[in-house]
Amino acid sequence: MIYVERKRTKFLALPICFTTYTISDEKITITSGFLSITVDDAFMYKVQDVKLTKSLLERIFKLGTITCYTGDTTHPELKLLHIKKSSEIKDFLLVASEEARRKRRTIHNMDIGNYDIEDISE
Repeated sequence: MIYVERKRTKFLALPICFTTYTISDEKITITSGFLSITVDDAFMYKVQDVKLTKSLLERIFKLGTITCYTGDTTHPELKLLHIKKSSEIKDFLLVASEEARRKRRTIHNMDIGNYDIEDISE
């Protein structure tokens, strides 16, 4: 499954932002620019967590902003701004990132307060 979304920023019905988000099972690609184009990728197995936020204006226009927390060096916090079907894409990102980690066998284990009492008192 592949999602292709554009950042929805317009002025007088003309697009002022030239950013395209392409989300596939393997990676997230952000293409931005008009005269000079920048293409940035983040592999799906590096996505650790996903957050969806909707401002009042985004809710009115049925848009949302998805923040992906990744282990990527160039974008540790990857934001997909003002996109349609944001709830559906967020769910897809969660499932696809978990599946990509299973395929690569890179399950991320978090050590949350797993200490012995003797280790703390020393």
